[in-house]
Amino acid sequence: MADLGAGKRMESTLQTALASQLPEYLLRQRWFGGKARKIASVDIVDTLSIPAGGGNAYIFVAVVHYDDGADEFYAIPLVRSESAGVEGLKVPSPDGGSMMLADGLRNAAFLTALAQLIEKGTAIAGEHGELRGLQTTAYSRLASEPVAVLTPKPVGAEQSNTSIIYGDRLILKFFRRIQEGINPDLEIGQFLTEKTSLKSVPALAGTLEYQARDGKPMSQGMLQKFVPNQGDAWGFTLKLLANYYDEVRKITGTGKTAAGGVSTPGNFDGVPDTAKSSVETYLASVELLGQRTAEMHLALASDASDPAFAPEPFTMDSQQALEQSVNRLLVRVFSLLRDKLKYLPAEWRGKAENLAERESEIAARFNTALREPIRAMRTRIHGDYHLGQVLRTESDFVIIDFEGEPARSIEERRVKRSPLQDVAGMLRSFHYAAFAPLLGEDRAAGDGVARMGVWAEAWNSWVADRYLAKYFATAKNAPYLPATQAEIQTVLELHLLEKAIYELGYELNNRPTWVGIPLQGIGKLLSI
Repeated sequence: MADLGAGKRMESTLQTALASQLPEYLLRQRWFGGKARKIASVDIVDTLSIPAGGGNAYIFVAVVHYDDGADEFYAIPLVRSESAGVEGLKVPSPDGGSMMLADGLRNAAFLTALAQLIEKGTAIAGEHGELRGLQTTAYSRLASEPVAVLTPKPVGAEQSNTSIIYGDRLILKFFRRIQEGINPDLEIGQFLTEKTSLKSVPALAGTLEYQARDGKPMSQGMLQKFVPNQGDAWGFTLKLLANYYDEVRKITGTGKTAAGGVSTPGNFDGVPDTAKSSVETYLASVELLGQRTAEMHLALASDASDPAFAPEPFTMDSQQALEQSVNRLLVRVFSLLRDKLKYLPAEWRGKAENLAERESEIAARFNTALREPIRAMRTRIHGDYHLGQVLRTESDFVIIDFEGEPARSIEERRVKRSPLQDVAGMLRSFHYAAFAPLLGEDRAAGDGVARMGVWAEAWNSWVADRYLAKYFATAKNAPYLPATQAEIQTVLELHLLEKAIYELGYELNNRPTWVGIPLQGIGKLLSI
């Protein structure tokens, strides 16, 4: 890798040349989270020069200013590229010509250099801050070889972050957007690694942290044990669901209809033997997932001496804060629902119109539930728990991504809540999985909700019952569970309804043809 230049003068030249190009560049990147907002300008506030492969690479810390306020910070790693046709940014070169800077997270030498910052405990100073590599107590057992001998490889499609696998030992998650404060993913990972014996979460080896001289630390990356896997639990679920629906079509295609008994939880009457087999195979897996979920919650509630993790009782103040949050969600989503009613698919418009008239009833339902004392403890939770946040290994599950809901602030994501919120998130994910194939390509062949919905609800009912049974058997009398079965049901349904309403808002904004899934879920909870 060629040297990008020496001294502060070159860095200043790069900053000036990049600033005007960054708005357009950011909008082209999959990981950029501000595409729906209008960028006013982008300023580079720091430049970190990192030795890599005999030359220098850079991480530019940029602040994105939007027309509607609320600036965001992004870390933009760039290296010089000699490859023709590569996407990048054209800037002056040290020899007076020009050069192309491309994404550093596609450059092997730079990726190795990043991991070595943690391996060596190195700090890289910029003009206004520094990037530090830090190790956990587990580093030496997780990184038994030098990082330099581990081949780095970026993982698949990028989302809001980028992950890099080093050999088959370690995986680095590099945060593209950086925020002041303690990242929950890093904080929870370190707690579970150093203070518990939980095995179903990848152990944390170390972190990258950017510290501005006039601000709070920002998490830049986290290095974890790499867990070989067969993909996420969402893909695993859809694969077994496809087998189930294939067998169901053989019955419905003969003119038979779903027997009433098929929608009864645990009752397989009327289901073909081969379909039963695929469901029973999945139910065994779901039982294990229920156990792993409860073990995660028990571990997160296991240290009463750590203020960030010690369980705390629900109070009327905490319940009032939850009530206010839910009411804001209701106002936002129902306003959106009324605005978009006429654009919804015809098969869902009637159900949506009915729901739009019941906002005050739903608000009253939340308010009534939250004004009664919840006799349980609040703990740290996953915060964004669904099938996509769980990896399927050969015979087990591994839980990942403890960042929480991206739309919430870091402070909100660190608030202690009922673990039943995670349980509700997984139940909603099962419901999504059951109906997703009916809203996909098969919809054109007539396999829509009207024809296959009863089979989807049957599958969802069996799966939810098995998951909950194992979850509660494992959690037993954990102090974070409400005192009675009736109270457990109240809190669980509250979070199920909250999650389904959140999903409705998401689908209205992003996938209107999928509004049927949250509408079905809300209707079921409200008995409409």
